[in-house]
Amino acid sequence: MTGRFPLRVSFALLSLSILLSAAAPAQAASKQGAKATISNSTVKRQAEPAFRDRLFKGKLSVDSAKGEQALLNGKVNDAAAAFRSALNKNSKDVSALCGLGFALAIQFKLDGADEQFNKAVKVDPNFPLAHVGKAFVTLNRLQSSSMTIIKQRPSMLSQAESECRRALQKDPGLPEALVVLGMVQKEQGRLSEAQSSFTQAIKGDPKYSQAFSQRGVVELQQNNLAAAASDFQDAIRLRSSNSTAHFGLGRVYLAQGNADAALKSLNTALYLNPNSAPVQIALGDAYRMQKNYNAAIAAYQKAILIKSENEAAYINLSDIREERGDLELALAELRGGIELNPNSLPLHLRIGDICLKLEKTDDAIKEYTTCMQLYPGSVEAAKGMTRAYVLKAEKEANGAFFLSNNYEAAEAMIQQAIRMNPNDMELRLVDAKFRSMSGKTVDLNSLGTPTNDPERIAYAEALTAQFRYDEAAQMMNTVLNNTTDAKQLLAIGDISVMNRDLDSAFAAYTKAAALPDASARAKRGIDAVAKARDSAQKELTFANDLARKKQLASAIDNYRNAAYLNPRLADAHYGLAEALKKFFSKNPQSLREAAQHLRAYISLSPNLPEKEKEKITKEAEKLVEKAYKIERKQAVQD
Repeated sequence: MTGRFPLRVSFALLSLSILLSAAAPAQAASKQGAKATISNSTVKRQAEPAFRDRLFKGKLSVDSAKGEQALLNGKVNDAAAAFRSALNKNSKDVSALCGLGFALAIQFKLDGADEQFNKAVKVDPNFPLAHVGKAFVTLNRLQSSSMTIIKQRPSMLSQAESECRRALQKDPGLPEALVVLGMVQKEQGRLSEAQSSFTQAIKGDPKYSQAFSQRGVVELQQNNLAAAASDFQDAIRLRSSNSTAHFGLGRVYLAQGNADAALKSLNTALYLNPNSAPVQIALGDAYRMQKNYNAAIAAYQKAILIKSENEAAYINLSDIREERGDLELALAELRGGIELNPNSLPLHLRIGDICLKLEKTDDAIKEYTTCMQLYPGSVEAAKGMTRAYVLKAEKEANGAFFLSNNYEAAEAMIQQAIRMNPNDMELRLVDAKFRSMSGKTVDLNSLGTPTNDPERIAYAEALTAQFRYDEAAQMMNTVLNNTTDAKQLLAIGDISVMNRDLDSAFAAYTKAAALPDASARAKRGIDAVAKARDSAQKELTFANDLARKKQLASAIDNYRNAAYLNPRLADAHYGLAEALKKFFSKNPQSLREAAQHLRAYISLSPNLPEKEKEKITKEAEKLVEKAYKIERKQAVQD
């Protein structure tokens, strides 16, 4: 369970504001107009160098020098004209070729930019900035929503890294090469290496604003808020038009729960870079923190228009729909995102979770299985898949399910996940729960004692699978006593509803209802619990009527529905056991299932007299023995 908002948003679009970002926002904003009212005395759109004091080393031609100055001042068109003039006089002016390449790249004329950098490499293979430029172009190509580009992302990042390495072979301390390399490493998830690259760039030039802001982005992803804030503030001090720094500072304020300060920084970032999807997502988060859901929805939708495959926008939209109680619309938002992100683990997991809440068990299993196939070591996918299969088994005939190929396939995936995460207690508890449901003997004590709340929840589920309801309730009570955050309490309630642990769900929602801004959502949860209890009781009453009329086949279905809707309804287990042993008197699987439900009845009836408890226990043992004898007789006959 996480805090109010996840820090791990997608930072893929931040390369729009690397190296040369002072120019691009200025041009975009001049076309679209300012999106926020911000004093120009505080923030300038241009005229502050995006690189450092100089871009090229050594002596330059007159036109190349003019182009360099114009580029550093954000006057991209003037820079391009000056570099073209230099190339008309000397087509092999490598500085002019690179300068024109950068001017074209920040205008997103990427093919033209790549052509200029390739010409520069051909003229002088050892010119470092030519290789930096090629890497810069490759990073910018990744901003495309083209599925072809998305599929080639890993290889393109490797290519960009290779170009940065070539530049650093020629000039080991080149700050621009180190910054682009760090951004590549960040996109690859190599955060420690990225942080090191940005730090080296800062050592090479302590006034390099973008190096500070990019290091801050990494620190933000590592949840090191103090260090991130310091780097963003240094970046803004060095260059107030650094949109990445304003964006990052806004994310820090969000993580600290300061929505007003976040909006101020984020509006500045939007003024500087109106076409940034991450900024729109962060604005949506800030509005959501203020409970301004309509504004949040509008911001997330704008992010999708800018970058349609940005998974964070779809997930956040889905969260709002779910908070409002519209699970079908929440699911629709996620399915829109999965079309463009077919391999997204977060999206598949969220779809699976919502399908479970909607009791679309088969759809949930499909999503979790996809997760396990794409990411075999995913603990969350293994937990979700097990929960879905167990609910499916409880709704159907347990014995039939656990003899099916579905069980074998699910068990194999869980074992693979355990092999990849051998020390993960939650996974081992998932496995224990699954094996308990299949009728195998499992010693939970051998797995150790849970040390955190997620492990306690998993442990409670495993205890429930063994019909140890009192111990499971104690475990969940510990979790609830440890939890004071409204969103986490609501999440516990939702998980408990999915597990049909209505007592824990009711307790979680009731506690959440007393906290600020959670009453409406908690009331819907309490109503859902009441509805499940009522439905279960109606099914039980109908089943009893059918049983009295000797309509056992129909009674079994209704008893099973009652026990599914409320597994802690003791009489449903007892009625199901009696109906199973009468209707399937010669079926070993059904007799064993009847024995299981008799044991569940005993566990759920703490006030049962000892003699009655002993009688029912012996009856369960007789059913198991009878099933064994029938199987032996059938084996002899075969």
